Formats: sequence, C-alpha cells, structure tokens
Amino acid sequence: MGNSYGTLFKITTFGESHGPAIGVIIDGCPAGLRVDEHFIQRELDRRKPGQSKITTQRKESDTAKILSGVFEGVTTGMPLALVIDNEDQRSKDYSHLENTFRPSHADYTYATKYGVRDHRGGGRSSARETAARVAAGAVAKLFLNEWGIRVSAYVSQVGDIKTGHYTTLDLGKTEDNIVRCPDPIVAEQMIALIDRIRLERDTIGGVVTCVVQHVPPGLGEPVFDKLHAELGKAMLSINAVKGFEYGSGFDGVSWRGSQHNDAFENVDGKIRTKTNHSGGIQGGISNAEDIYFRVAFKPVATIMQDQPSVDAEGKPVTVSGKGRHDPCVVPRAVPIVEAMTALVLADFVLRARSAKLA
Repeated sequence: MGNSYGTLFKITTFGESHGPAIGVIIDGCPAGLRVDEHFIQRELDRRKPGQSKITTQRKESDTAKILSGVFEGVTTGMPLALVIDNEDQRSKDYSHLENTFRPSHADYTYATKYGVRDHRGGGRSSARETAARVAAGAVAKLFLNEWGIRVSAYVSQVGDIKTGHYTTLDLGKTEDNIVRCPDPIVAEQMIALIDRIRLERDTIGGVVTCVVQHVPPGLGEPVFDKLHAELGKAMLSINAVKGFEYGSGFDGVSWRGSQHNDAFENVDGKIRTKTNHSGGIQGGISNAEDIYFRVAFKPVATIMQDQPSVDAEGKPVTVSGKGRHDPCVVPRAVPIVEAMTALVLADFVLRARSAKLA
C-alpha cells in the first residue's frame, strides 16, 4: 500500500487522524546510536498543531513513546517502534462529510480505490500522519549528526512574498518567529498575510527551502535511484506538495551552458566547484557542495467557506467548512521537509558504505 519508505534505513508509518494513535516502525537503524528523546520531542513540537494564531488550533501534545529497539538509551539494531497518541479528535466535525467528497481532498480517490474510507479528518490521507515521519526523521537526524551532516529548512515564500537566496540569510534565525522565516522583516509580512487570509476564512500556499550542509561526496545511486530523484519522491509524498526543484531548478532553463556549468577548482587539496547551480548533486550523486532545493505547497484545501461538490451518488451538495485547519501549511511543514530529507540521506549513507571495498 505504499506505507513504507527507504531501502536500508526503512520506515513504515501507521494510524489515522482520528484513530487512537499514529506511529512508525524504523528498521535498519544501526546499533549503538545514542537516542536523545528530548531532541525527538523538540522536533515533534515544531510540527505539532496549536503553536500560534497562524496554525490549526487542534491541541495535541504529540508525545512520542519508544516501545522497542532502544536499550539504556542506545539503539540495539532491532526495529524501533514509536507511537504518538491522538488526544484532541473532534470526529463530529466531520459527520456531515460521511458521504460527501470535499474539493481537492483525497475523499473521492480513496473511496474509488478501496471502496471504503475514513471520513474523520481524512483518515490515513490526513497530514496528521506526518507526525510519525517527523519522529522517524529525528532519529535519522541523530544518525546524520554522527557524520556531521546538517539539515536545515525554512519558509522562503508565502503567496507572493519571498526571501532572498539562502546564502544571504542567517538560518540560525529560522525559529525566531512563528512563520519560520529567517528574514525577520519578510517574516512579519508573511505573518500579516497569513493572518489576513485566516480572517477572510481562506487559505494560502507557500514554499519551504531546504539546505543540507557538510554532505560527503558519493551519496546517491546511478540511473533510477539518483539522490535528487529520491529527494523529489520524498518531498512529493508530503501532503499538499505540488512542486520540487533543486539547484537552479526551472530558472536554469533560460541560462546558457557557459553560465550554468559549475567549474571545478582545487581548494586546499579538495576538489570543489566555483559555483553551485547543480545544487550539490551531479549525475544523481552528491559532490560535497551544499544541497539545496525548494518545495512548493498548495493552499490548504479545507476552507471555512461553502463550496459546491457532489455526494457518493453523484448528487450536487454544498460542502461547509468546519473543524480546525491551518490557513497556511508551510510554517508547520518545515520540520516535515527536514525529516524526509534526513530519512533519504540516512538511507544513502548506509547504501554508500557498500559501494566499494575501501
């Protein structure tokens, strides 16, 4: 059913938005990794609902419990199981949707594919599932820390409001404001826009930019398992994502090859590139430069307005927006993008260790 991701560092998530709990199984995490439960919880706190006036007001502590795979604070090499209880479901908010298909949701496609669907908050298709990914991604981050690899994401655009290139920003300021934009002036503009959209009972989209630093060369596999291909797949698996571009992305189509090529040079005995239009990846394999990419998120599909639709019998109906939803998903999507990035890289680090004899 597509509930698992990864080759060597592999995760399987489970649970529904309005079920008793959600969780994740991590298989393939090497033994001997020190597990910092406080760090895992901090990552979950960055994603959890109810953080500010520009996020959904659903209240969940998102407390992760480790059920297996850790002994005396260290991984044993056995599968890790983490579970997160659902604490603040209001299933009655969705009772009017039992036989109705919401615009731009997965209601119709799930019903068509499986013949049955959990209408309570979207069930398995809900973004609530991403909390399990963040928990797993936190473990992957702890693993990447052993290799000195750092993953940082931030909000770079909301609507038409944009920040500059990541090289002009202090990424250490990302958590200084509720929208998670490291440019404080632009952040205030973003917050004002999201709050205005919220009061208009509507939603707005945005972009999350991710930067991976201190990546060793050689991560990625040829042909079908290219590093950027897996990053793209991982990002596009996140709810509400509509686009992915890395390096120069779509802007690069208007350049000439003489402008776009990243020339090599020797810097203190290490081969580097003078520019990084490739986004740290060439031939699907990391080249030790910063990996950077952008992830586009659509406006949240649930709006607090009446919309025309049809029911399961194809009869016209009016869908009324109810429940608690984000006016803009990108502030809470930052840790999700980081988590999926960490999971991709952790998997490729393990795969790279088997690529040659020495």
